[in-house]
Amino acid sequence: MTTTATQPVTVDVGALAPDDVVAVARHGARVELAPTALAAMAESRAVIEALADDTVPHYGVSTGFGALATKQIPFDRRAQLQASLVRSHAASSGPAVEDEVVRALLLLRLSTLATGRTGVRPEVAQTYADLLNAGITPVIGEYGSLGCSGDLAPLAHCALAAMGEGDVRVQGVPMPAAEALAAAGIEPLVLREKEGLALINGTDGMLGMLVLALDDLGALLSTADLAAAMSVEGLAGTDTVFAADLQALRPHPGQARSAANMRAALDGSPVIAAHRSTGFTRVQDAYSLRCAPQVHGAARDTVDHAALVASRELASAVDNPVVTLDGRVESNGNFHGAPVGYVLDFLAIAVADVASMSERRTDRFLDATRNGGLPPFLANDPGVDSGHMIAQYTQAGIVSELKRLAVPASVDSIPTSAMQEDHVSMGWGAARKLRRAIDGLTRVLAIEVLTAARAADMRGVATAALTGDVRAVLRERVAGPGDDRWLAPEIAAAVELVADRSLLAAARGGGSDFA
Repeated sequence: MTTTATQPVTVDVGALAPDDVVAVARHGARVELAPTALAAMAESRAVIEALADDTVPHYGVSTGFGALATKQIPFDRRAQLQASLVRSHAASSGPAVEDEVVRALLLLRLSTLATGRTGVRPEVAQTYADLLNAGITPVIGEYGSLGCSGDLAPLAHCALAAMGEGDVRVQGVPMPAAEALAAAGIEPLVLREKEGLALINGTDGMLGMLVLALDDLGALLSTADLAAAMSVEGLAGTDTVFAADLQALRPHPGQARSAANMRAALDGSPVIAAHRSTGFTRVQDAYSLRCAPQVHGAARDTVDHAALVASRELASAVDNPVVTLDGRVESNGNFHGAPVGYVLDFLAIAVADVASMSERRTDRFLDATRNGGLPPFLANDPGVDSGHMIAQYTQAGIVSELKRLAVPASVDSIPTSAMQEDHVSMGWGAARKLRRAIDGLTRVLAIEVLTAARAADMRGVATAALTGDVRAVLRERVAGPGDDRWLAPEIAAAVELVADRSLLAAARGGGSDFA
């Protein structure tokens, strides 16, 4: 988590904006509860309190859960019921989930509580806000959610921490939750009717990872446009195929945006201009160059669809049962993660394809029969030096894994809870593999930029102002062509410049139209 001077995020009865989620999850923005949200929670809590003494069983208020939903629980055992639910469901395993994911999950559960549709007391929501503001991050293992009923195990670990139990991290330091809460002056929650259930029924984990992935992909797809333009220039290709009138013949909005980026990146390039005066020596560029806007654009349109799904989910009050606006307490199936799981898988497919095309462009630079007069493997002294030969191997290994990660998780299901929960979404798994895929795409694009910049230097001719500015930022961290050097640190530097968006900032500076 990076702490910045970010404005506080107010959680109200309405939907959070994606930028709010990113601000809290990644940048440590403070969280405040709106008075209207506090009032809505108090109103719906009164409905739950009125049912507490009812002799008629009400799911989550006076009954067990899942396959045990028909068992009525005596009044004096209901606090234990809620605590037992949380403790038993905090059953994750494996490597700890990243802090930004846990913070997003906490915030999104808080947002649902604030709608007033879950029936919890306002102090429950305030405790979650306090955890976020104190930088207390529950420790959650990677495995444990099937995406239905929501992200049960991950959410249960958060509720457990709010109760002062389990393990947490504070500024990366692990400690018992009781110790962290005491140091922050936060009173541990003692859960009452329905509150444990309300804290664990939701798609908040997979949704949080979707929102963070969309933030990443917004930058990475522009970086892919930049890398592709640098490759077109480095391979002495042509930009005529990116003309606006040609792109308009196939009016996909993402394609138009990517083509516009590539035109902006190549604007004023002497390499490109030379074709107009001397004629293009090849009939056509290879698909990986010529069709970049079509592939990147399809990925952009997929991101736009996923963002629409995310916006709907951000506006949802996911719990079971819920308190309706007219005061009914009703069971439902809104916790099922299928809508989110599908788009998480769809994005993993797009990520794999964009990376695959990037690797093909890199490979062209290394083949002396296809790179337009550059040395084999861009080696300074071919034979003695290997140049970027193995950097492409690294790309290829990543791309191969991305293809495996593109296999959908959401087509799988496995029955649980004595066949009561007999169809699950696997949305959490889809989100986890998408995060790994995004990391892979970042590395693949970094190697393409590294290779294209080396090719431009070795060609020894002037380039477009924008690509020159980007190469200058890279050269602050990575030296230009020469004898073979230890390549891993140079790849790592390029990865960092892609991940922190420094290269993208250079492309967008200087008054360019690059988006």
